[in-house]
Amino acid sequence: MNAPIGFLEVVRQHPARVAVIDPDGTSMTFAELAARVNQISHALRAAGVVPGDRVVTVTPNSSMYHQLRLATGQIGVYFTPVSHHLTTNEIAHVIVDSGARLVISHADLVDVVAPAIAQTCLPPEGRIIAGGQHPGWRSLDAWLSPHPTTLPDQLTAGDYMGYTSGTTGRPKGVCKPLSGRPPRLSTFWQTMMGRLGIEAGPGVHLVSGPLYHSGPGTLSTNALQLGHTVVITERPRPHEILALIEHHKVSTLFTVPTVLRRLLRLPESLRASTDMSSLTSVVHAGAPCPADVKRGVIEWLGPIVYEFYGTTEGTATTVTSRQWLAHPGTVGEALPGITVAVLEEDGNPLPPGGIGEIYFTPPVPFVYLNDPEKTASAMRGALFSAGDLGYLDDDGWLFTTDRRTDMILSGGVNIYPAEVEGVLLEHRAVADVAVVGLPDDEWGQRLVAVVEADDGVATGRELAIELEQHARRQLAGFKVPRQFVFNIEVPRTSAGKLQRRVVRDILTDPSRATEIDQSIINTVGEVNHP
Repeated sequence: MNAPIGFLEVVRQHPARVAVIDPDGTSMTFAELAARVNQISHALRAAGVVPGDRVVTVTPNSSMYHQLRLATGQIGVYFTPVSHHLTTNEIAHVIVDSGARLVISHADLVDVVAPAIAQTCLPPEGRIIAGGQHPGWRSLDAWLSPHPTTLPDQLTAGDYMGYTSGTTGRPKGVCKPLSGRPPRLSTFWQTMMGRLGIEAGPGVHLVSGPLYHSGPGTLSTNALQLGHTVVITERPRPHEILALIEHHKVSTLFTVPTVLRRLLRLPESLRASTDMSSLTSVVHAGAPCPADVKRGVIEWLGPIVYEFYGTTEGTATTVTSRQWLAHPGTVGEALPGITVAVLEEDGNPLPPGGIGEIYFTPPVPFVYLNDPEKTASAMRGALFSAGDLGYLDDDGWLFTTDRRTDMILSGGVNIYPAEVEGVLLEHRAVADVAVVGLPDDEWGQRLVAVVEADDGVATGRELAIELEQHARRQLAGFKVPRQFVFNIEVPRTSAGKLQRRVVRDILTDPSRATEIDQSIINTVGEVNHP
């Protein structure tokens, strides 16, 4: 019998297989998960939710995420998960902008969500709370209890509608047209999962990142549709990830480069004594991965490390370990049916090696909800850009260099901070780093490196000079930071993306001017601009 593709087919063939394991250790079989999914679908329809409507959810990492995503996904509804780390105003914006018919929140997060809803016109019957009670909200259990667990009729595929802010402006919903087809894992996603080493059949997928982000949420939902058991965790520490892999015999994992670096820095004795033999695919994305980290993980685990380049709007490329070793630094080659191009500002394609803005054809056309101007500005014909810069080599392999808005212009020369950060991260003393450009009377912008030192490392002028000399051995003089700051935490999103804009805001905040001035360590090397 062929391995089943699609949640309904997995339920039919393997009802007793464990589908999800929650952070507290409780589990549900595929049959039990399907019953809950069906009940939610019936309740949504009874509440007047129809195909094309939106449902906003604010939940911690738990199987509730997959229950809601699968339930909306089989009745033609858009599913919009929201980070509970957002402010009240930010959550209210998503609820209003999406036109949500319902908001489903966990009781642990209602203190954040309730004030947001108070800023909207959402009626009380559109407020559902799970895991507790709250005035003016309907409990999830009471809301579901009148409804059957049988499969609804007239099934039609819904979709994920994530919100993304890009580089500027308020977050916008990435809205793709509904297919009108029965709910099933699309051919595109089947192909992509296969190119990431994740195949249909029995397997165990570990969720170690926030499900409200598109990567962890989508890959784990796809894993369910391929028949895998999904083990859900909430912000595990590096040594806990190893223990989870060994305990559950995890076969596939999605993570980010920051976590890979931390895993590599665990004691060699711990890494050697942990049984990782069940792993068949470790997938990373979301941020550039330093070459030494990628090589280190491949040497440790074998050629099972995969990477993809994409955004909430779509995915463009994938690369295997062997392909990466043959083309070090690449983020991959285009997926079937996807065109990748690197263009000049005037829209003309650049020759191999020419750095420009990366464009690709989204797998499914999309619009930014309620913002045709933003949609138009992101497109050149059928090609989309998220604002990343990079180049293609002679064989069509894609390499990223930086974000368009993060590029530093110093002495008339373009400097890509990700390149500088990659070199500094190779130093044993550096746990994390952000390089930004600040205004400079002589050069236009000067490079400043905000460094988080590794545990137990003394910071100060000696370390700054050591890091400058380390950078100078590998980089041209004009790429070497002129100043170092050690007392600021490097800000990253929960998906591992570096927030250089936040760093620039901190360093130029007038209220912190004295503190920052006292923290900056100037180094003495020459700038050596060409």
